[in-house]
Amino acid sequence: VIAHPKYQESKRIAIFLSMPDEVQTEEIIKDIFKQGKECFIPRYKPQSNHMDMLKLSSAEDISSLALTSWNILQPSDDDTAREEALAGGGLDLIFMPGLGFDRKGNRLGRGKGYYDTYLEKCMKHPRGKPYTIALAFREQICESVPVTENDVPIDEILYEDC
Repeated sequence: VIAHPKYQESKRIAIFLSMPDEVQTEEIIKDIFKQGKECFIPRYKPQSNHMDMLKLSSAEDISSLALTSWNILQPSDDDTAREEALAGGGLDLIFMPGLGFDRKGNRLGRGKGYYDTYLEKCMKHPRGKPYTIALAFREQICESVPVTENDVPIDEILYEDC
């Protein structure tokens, strides 16, 4: 991942904080800060499909985050000091999680549409849609995954031996 040309040229990167069954992102997050890039992580709004990408100040900043009912670390609702990526300079790159992927760039998420809705908002930002890379295990690559007209295809899927 860190040798990828899109990662190397990106300055403002959004990445998920991995759950136990997902590709682990901790080392990537550490590298983002080591390289002097800006790091943004999701804050999901329960009972909706709304998500923001909020800026982390350091890799250690993760330990200050609240654990949600879904067992995901994220900034709390009353944390208003963090920059939201689209309120500032937008994003260059988004690393995305998912349950399944096909080779056409379709992604099966967890069913709430958070990333699709966020990518729609990105397209309205002056900077436009960031490059999207899904981080997957080889076992998550399928012949096809179900999609709807609201699903935004991802640009690239990275998995072992791809």
